[in-house]
This record gives sequence, C-alpha cells and structure tokens, in this order.
Amino acid sequence: MAWNEPGKDKDPWGGRGGNDGPPDLDEAFKKLQDKLNGMFGGGGSGRNNNSSNGSFGILFGIVAVVAVLVYVFSGIYTVDAKERAVILKLGAFHEITNEGLHWSAPLITTVFVVNVTGERQYPTRGLMLTQDESIVELPITVQYNVVDVKKYVLSVREPEISLKHATDSALRHVVGSTELEQVLSEGRAKMAAEVKSRLQTYLDNYDAGIQIINVNIQQAQPPEEVRSAFDDVIKAKEDETRLKNEAQSYSNGMIPEARGRAQRLLEEAEAYKSEVVSRAEGESSRFENLLAEYKRAPEVTRKRLYMDAVESVMLKSSKVMVDVNNNSMMYLPLDKLGKQLPPAVIEEMAERPVREVEPVKPMIRRETR
Repeated sequence: MAWNEPGKDKDPWGGRGGNDGPPDLDEAFKKLQDKLNGMFGGGGSGRNNNSSNGSFGILFGIVAVVAVLVYVFSGIYTVDAKERAVILKLGAFHEITNEGLHWSAPLITTVFVVNVTGERQYPTRGLMLTQDESIVELPITVQYNVVDVKKYVLSVREPEISLKHATDSALRHVVGSTELEQVLSEGRAKMAAEVKSRLQTYLDNYDAGIQIINVNIQQAQPPEEVRSAFDDVIKAKEDETRLKNEAQSYSNGMIPEARGRAQRLLEEAEAYKSEVVSRAEGESSRFENLLAEYKRAPEVTRKRLYMDAVESVMLKSSKVMVDVNNNSMMYLPLDKLGKQLPPAVIEEMAERPVREVEPVKPMIRRETR
C-alpha cells in the first residue's frame, strides 16, 4: 500500500493523512538547517538562527585563514650555494632557481633540488668474464658530478640507477676485451681510462647531465675456488719483476765500468804503441849513428861495443872472484850474495853442499891478425 493512500495518519514528510498534495519542501529544508545548527551548538529554534549563522561564519573564516597560511608556507623552499632547483609547473619545465629563499605555488608546481658542485661516488663489484674466458671479481669506484641539472632531472627518470647500469655495461665490455693477466696486474690503469671514456659516452647519449670525474679500479680478486693458484701466479710475476729490476740495476752498474776499463786499455795500448814506436825510432837512429862511427873506425868501435856488452852483463849478475893458484877450500859469501841475489836463488844455493873448487887453468885468447 502506498504511503499516501487514504487511511494513513501521517506521511513521511510530516503531513496528516487525507492530504493528497505534494510534500512541503521549505519545511524539509528548515528541519535540515535546524539539525546542522544543533550540531554546531545552535538552539535549533527560529529565534536563534541569526546567532548560529554568525558563529558558523567566524569558524569558516578561521579555517580559511589557516588554510591560506599553510598553503603559503608549504611553498617556501631554500636552495644552498652548491645546489640548483628545477621548477616544473603543471608537469612542464618552468625555470631553474639559484641559491637563496624562494616560493613556488604548491599543487601546481614541483621543485627538484639537486647538488651540482659536490663530487659523488658509489662502489660496485661483480663477477666478470675476461677475454681468455677466466672469471674475476673486480671492484670499482666511480666519482661524478652534475653539470646540467635540467637534463639530470628531466632526461632520465632515475639517473643514479641509469649510471650504475651504464657503469656495469662499460666495465664488462672493457674486462671482456682484456686478458686476465692484465686485469690482475699492471693493466688496471689502462682499463680505468677506457671505462671512463666509454661510460661518459653512454651518459652523453642518455642526456643525463652527468660528468665522470674519475674511475678507480681496485685490486681484482679471482674466484675463491682458485684464489690460491692465482696468488702463486701473482707472486711469480712479482719475483720476475724484481729479478728483472735487479738485473737491470746490475747491468747499469757493470756496463759503465766495462766501458771505462775498455777505454783505459785502449789508452794504455795507445801509450804502449807510442812508447814502442819511439823506442824503435831511437834505436834505429842510434844504430845509424853507430854505423857511421863503425865505418870510420871499425876496430875501436868493435872493442867499445864488446866492453859495453860485457859491462851491461856483469852489472846485472853476482860475481865471485876465485884465485886459481890457491888450492885451499873456499866458501861462498852467501851473506853478501844474498843482498844481490833473489831469495829463491839464495835458498837453492844454501841447500847445495859446499865442495872444494879445483884449480882452473887460465884460458889465454890469442888474437890472430
């Protein structure tokens, strides 16, 4: 049965039964307003409507002022001296602000504050495959800064993650083109330069606004299973280098000495040559002078030569004068001879037994003319 059928006492709008007209909308809104006024402390009667409306207006004004203050203060931001701020308005690039105190309208603008002068670094490591198909663990540290803050914020969604991915790609490419011996020893500096160049190329292609300052490749480590064998190889390489350095040092010391000795021998040979040539020339000149004298007086020159030869021989030998007419036993004066003879000759003479010297007949040389 419908609510407005005859026989009902009241309808849902508060009317009496038997009234078939439409509901009174003014009365319904009045009841709703009374209920709201009651919720905010109003009396709900018609005589208190003016005071209730005034209280509601004051409260609404206070809330509006607080909301405006919160909105204003929430848009204030500061930029440090080493930072730059990128401002987006409604999602589009608006401007770049420098250091200082700034304000941007919340809800319609977005502020990205980025450190552009400080150098940042991050370490990474992982197992990689070398050119000779050996596995090596290579830690690396990358130092970088932001040179274009607009590209850094807008060109790449997550520049830090993109940088790490680009670093891993560049490092794996370089390690994959290098043999294990170079990775573990002196090839790390060259690898670091190649990784830096390749990584900067990747970031420039991304328009990331990042500049690589330095790439430092630390000591490579082989896998744990074969680390002892690699340590032995590295130790052998170090011993080889040490021995090469020692040999080079010995060579640097011996070669100049040998060259100096060779130069001294050459100079001595040259001096000996000059001496021999000078002596030969002097002997030749003396012989020529002697030949001229011999041609003038052969007999006198011959005797003079003989006497000079005998004198030179006798001066260089020890002499014992023996009287041939005396048959008595003779003892050699070894104490006096020792001052002139060499020690070896003296010892040999001392070991010989003393014997009697037989008389010797004099030998008379007759000259035949």
